[in-house]
Amino acid sequence: MGDVVVRRSESLLDEMNRMQQQIMRRAFDIFSGGGSYGSELENWLSAERELVWKPQIELQEKDNSLELRAAVAGMDPRDIRVEVTSDQILIKAESQAERRDEKGQIYVTEFQRGSLFRAIHLPKRIETNAVRADLKNGLLTITAPIADEARGRRIDVRVA
Repeated sequence: MGDVVVRRSESLLDEMNRMQQQIMRRAFDIFSGGGSYGSELENWLSAERELVWKPQIELQEKDNSLELRAAVAGMDPRDIRVEVTSDQILIKAESQAERRDEKGQIYVTEFQRGSLFRAIHLPKRIETNAVRADLKNGLLTITAPIADEARGRRIDVRVA
């Protein structure tokens, strides 16, 4: 099982702004290459699909923890960065599709290249110092204990 390093993050805003700037530059390049007026949204979405890969996820709560699973097949654990705040998890990596020099012609390739980037807002606050991330069989599993103040508790009613 591959271990993935988890880092605490102060803010995701800078990272998201950087990604937005990259997408904006690429959308402009697409437009400059022959796009037409009125197709700005189409250019933006094309640039976003080209530059940003959003892995499929599943988030569930069990045993006083949130468990986030993300499909990241083909990624090396050393290339994946997981950053956490008390209410968000950010998964990012640079994905490079392998190009092999082989004889023959490639007709179709759907291997992803570009930046893997997924920010997940959590339904409950977590203990950032106790988050674990493991990679096994292409599935990244992040386990985050729910913070004590976010857990509900039962209050007994006293007889007055």
